[in-house]
Amino acid sequence: MLRGTVGAVPTLMLIDGNSLTYRAFFALPTDLATASGQVTNAVFGFTSMLLNLVRDHRPDRVVVTFDLPQPTFRHQQLESYKANRESAPDILRQQMGLVRQVVDTLALPVVTAPGFEADDVIATLAERAVDAGEDVIIVTGDRDSYQLVRDPHVKVLYNKRGVSDYALYDEAGILERTGVRPDQYVWYAALRGDPSDNLPGVPKVGEKTAAKLVTNYGDLDGIFAHTADQTPALRKNLEEHQEQARMNAELMRLVRDVPLEVTEEQLQQGAVDADEVLELFRFLEFPTLVPRLAEAFPVAF
Repeated sequence: MLRGTVGAVPTLMLIDGNSLTYRAFFALPTDLATASGQVTNAVFGFTSMLLNLVRDHRPDRVVVTFDLPQPTFRHQQLESYKANRESAPDILRQQMGLVRQVVDTLALPVVTAPGFEADDVIATLAERAVDAGEDVIIVTGDRDSYQLVRDPHVKVLYNKRGVSDYALYDEAGILERTGVRPDQYVWYAALRGDPSDNLPGVPKVGEKTAAKLVTNYGDLDGIFAHTADQTPALRKNLEEHQEQARMNAELMRLVRDVPLEVTEEQLQQGAVDADEVLELFRFLEFPTLVPRLAEAFPVAF
């Protein structure tokens, strides 16, 4: 079982399972495999990250979210949404079930929602937790979660690269990183665009220009009401790509009220069968991770 800091405000850690698994896969060599030939670089990296996160931050609760394979409401709104993404490599897809098995064997709750992305689930769970008097740490490699940061209760532990390079952002951290506040992030991102989601931004509007526009005019309405104040080239690009920027903002804004059919009891860690966990680690040939189990889950091990 998890054990937070006695007397402190309870902390919920929300983990973007797909994001961390992808980061782990591309950070570790694909020759990491069991004797039987099962490639394990993604599941090893994910498991290592999970154990370190719980050990180092001591949350009272951990919930893991995953994207589902079916299209979301964003795909329905825009057919080209994420259409440029290549299919995940077979050796990565083959490990997703093992990642889920690790999470399930550690009795950590998993929450998904048909028609929504893991980011939306995280946004909704974060809102619920804050309303219940908890602090939240969101662990992800997706910058869209920057919009959820809210002092003093919600922070983002952003996985910058690899399996151990993180930055913990509060509101000041987001402002320093992007030039805008978390509540302005959607407008900033909408102007800049997101190639990974196949959402082009306004041409010639990079991070610095986007931040300046948002800081000066507040939101897209303010920005497009003042296009005449810009240089001729910027004015032209803004006016010609206003519809794209507004669509970006609509798609990038995370849903904070996803209808999740989970109770508070279902969001608690269940009883861990230590023998089952150790058997799984033996099967995966993760001997170096076994000592970390007791560090992360001292009550269970």
